[in-house]
Amino acid sequence: MIIEEQNMDNYFPSSYEDARTRFLQSLSLIQQKWHSTQLETHPLKNFPDLSIDWLWAHPQKKENLIIISTAEHGIEGYVGYAMLEIFIEEFAPKLNPENTGLLLIHGMNPWGMKHRRKVNENSVDLNRNFVFDGNFDPAINPEFHQVKNLINPQNRIESFASENFSFWWRVLKALLKPGIATVTTAALLGQHHTSNGFYYGGTRHEESTSVAMELYRRALEEYQSVSQIDMHTGYGPRYQMSIIMSPLDPMTSEETSKKFNYPLVLKINAEEFYAISGDMAEYYYKLRNKDFPEKHLFACGFEFGTFGDSLLSRIRSLRAMVFENQLHWHGAKNEDDAKRIRNEFEELYFPSETKWREKAIQDGRQAFDGVLRGFNLI
Repeated sequence: MIIEEQNMDNYFPSSYEDARTRFLQSLSLIQQKWHSTQLETHPLKNFPDLSIDWLWAHPQKKENLIIISTAEHGIEGYVGYAMLEIFIEEFAPKLNPENTGLLLIHGMNPWGMKHRRKVNENSVDLNRNFVFDGNFDPAINPEFHQVKNLINPQNRIESFASENFSFWWRVLKALLKPGIATVTTAALLGQHHTSNGFYYGGTRHEESTSVAMELYRRALEEYQSVSQIDMHTGYGPRYQMSIIMSPLDPMTSEETSKKFNYPLVLKINAEEFYAISGDMAEYYYKLRNKDFPEKHLFACGFEFGTFGDSLLSRIRSLRAMVFENQLHWHGAKNEDDAKRIRNEFEELYFPSETKWREKAIQDGRQAFDGVLRGFNLI
């Protein structure tokens, strides 16, 4: 489908406030079909002008529930909101309000979305914070310490050129020893000991995490079948969104791809995607398995790739994350360098290219259709 540029750009909000306003206005659209619709808000305790907002649309008979959540990684909420708006406008009207309900969550990490950072106000990555047993073990990810100089430099950025040279020199040494697998695990698994390092999972459940946990428990208590979709950007091919699944789901990637008629499905493990500790979807499956074993659950993410999945693209992504984190904690001597770093970080999670946005919308539509048809909801 060819999308006119003006209409396409309208899907993507310009700010956290713009996205929130538009989400609140969507209540009237949902109420046209679900008469039992509630809009609820949780202002952040330390930032009351920022809030997590969600909309419950309850059917006459609580059989199926569709959950869509955005901005778990704050800056990723801009693309996430575009997909949420497409769902509300194009797919919600096709659902049966007699037996299918909605839980739409906007801005799980409103501070990160507002400030265009991935982490929350406490520098915690929320998708490393859903630790099921509450044991935030500092001993996980020993690989982090092996490559700490690469991924967590502790100096001010004197110039982009010199820092870039230093970064690539450290990359070359790390690729030789300890190797790409160790670097990948160190950077992406998550850790609970270095609060100024990225993918820091914290030492307790964050405020946003606790809100989401309560919502997910309520969903399983009230509904027989729950399908959750969480929106993400950054990883994977530049022009092909991936559906990512928890390793706890019994379906294989191939079975899921066929069921949803979607070309790229990956499980969150070292073989297909990368391993994550404290992942939200994994938490949801563990909650279901422990307390609601009779309920059906499918939890996945839509991951819109940005820089690409080649080795050079992955290193560029790592550089964007390292430099943005380094800038936040230690600053830069030159404001032009700081702006360049912020711009590259934004491109990593919210690309400005028209072609990319057009393809993201196309993939989002295809995946929504596949998931809903796969579970006979439309």
